[in-house]
Amino acid sequence: MNDDRRRFLAASALGISALPMSGLMTRLAAAADAANARACIVLWMSGGPSQLDTLDPKPDHDNGGEFAAISTAVPGIEVCEHLPGVAQQMRDIALVRSMATKEGDHSRATYLGHTGRLPAGAIDYPTLGSFVSEALPDRASDLPPFVAISPNRFLSPRAFAPGFLGSKVAPLVVGDVNIVRPVNDQSGLQVANLSPSADVDAARMQRRLELLRSVQGEFRRDRPDAILTSHASAYEKAVRMMQSDAAEAFDTSGETPALRDRYGRNLFGEGCLVARRLVERGVKFVEVSLNGVDGNNSGVGWDTHQRNFEAVRNLCGVLDPAWATLLADLRDRGLLDSTLVVWMGEFGRTPMINDLGGRDHSAVAWSTALCGGGIRGGQVIGRTSDDGTLIEDRPVTMADFHATVCRALRIDPAETNMSNVGRPIPRVELEAEPLDELLM
Repeated sequence: MNDDRRRFLAASALGISALPMSGLMTRLAAAADAANARACIVLWMSGGPSQLDTLDPKPDHDNGGEFAAISTAVPGIEVCEHLPGVAQQMRDIALVRSMATKEGDHSRATYLGHTGRLPAGAIDYPTLGSFVSEALPDRASDLPPFVAISPNRFLSPRAFAPGFLGSKVAPLVVGDVNIVRPVNDQSGLQVANLSPSADVDAARMQRRLELLRSVQGEFRRDRPDAILTSHASAYEKAVRMMQSDAAEAFDTSGETPALRDRYGRNLFGEGCLVARRLVERGVKFVEVSLNGVDGNNSGVGWDTHQRNFEAVRNLCGVLDPAWATLLADLRDRGLLDSTLVVWMGEFGRTPMINDLGGRDHSAVAWSTALCGGGIRGGQVIGRTSDDGTLIEDRPVTMADFHATVCRALRIDPAETNMSNVGRPIPRVELEAEPLDELLM
């Protein structure tokens, strides 16, 4: 980029004709586009992970439980012993240990985590992936801007919906969590219905598409409705995807066996690898859900009301290699500086261990993490008490957290969109305070 700029300035001094401008301007535009590109990957932990057994260990207190704490790549920051790979990536990770959301119901907390608001009234709020996709510049990809991998939508389907922004930024969902598969089966990550029936050749398919566009066009001319326009836009994106090689992004068979092993030969590990491949191809937002292990992909695996330590050990065995390898892989490919990686669930767990050896719901003081693009890693925001029951410093609301995500992605959280009730709604509640100390 610097060489091109010097050549451009030199050519300007000599006269524009001294340089083949079309090639130079193409390269300058491509470099500028890469520099401004932003994407987000959310690693969603269905069920609410225990903060004491992941990112905020308390090994010196009875509430700390069975696990030890280990040092990380940043002196003074410790995490659970079952996250050794994540520990080595800590220079690119910022921990938020003081989330205070106060909503302990799975459905409502999932909605809050995805939209930044609690479900109330008639306003149909968009999920985070939809409003981020709407806000980030179009990167001219044949893939949809928002992909959700194995989301568990059963308890809170509206939490994963585009709301008043419409179907043009609805997620493409891959992976059906209601189908129980062996843990090493990744077949659910293929996109369904991308190919026409065997008896429909390309010419016949094209005639059908032209007929559909004609009928839809006539219908829309007399009905200038935003919903119809949004539907047509989403449909055209689907057609472009069918007619291109874009779906190859979901096929990881071309990756080296060693890299696939590092991510983990399971649905979540493959999902994280697919997320990298999607971001590489211009997708703006990808959410990958870890719902369970050992084939239990339809549940809320982190909902550890009993046998917490066994469950968390198994879950971390899937989470740690996938999360750590994702960050390393993005860095190796020059994508980490432009890709924000978020780790979170709907809430945390109680510091007290119940009679079944489990931890119950708690949204009073819990943890999330922000990594990579737009974030100053290697630090901790907030502090909880020695027993983990209270926040002693810097409580963070979900609105604060969403505003921080927006700022990291260079999105204005206060910008409004017209809602389904006819009034403008800001992306994030106006009283939100971004965590400025985390932002680049």
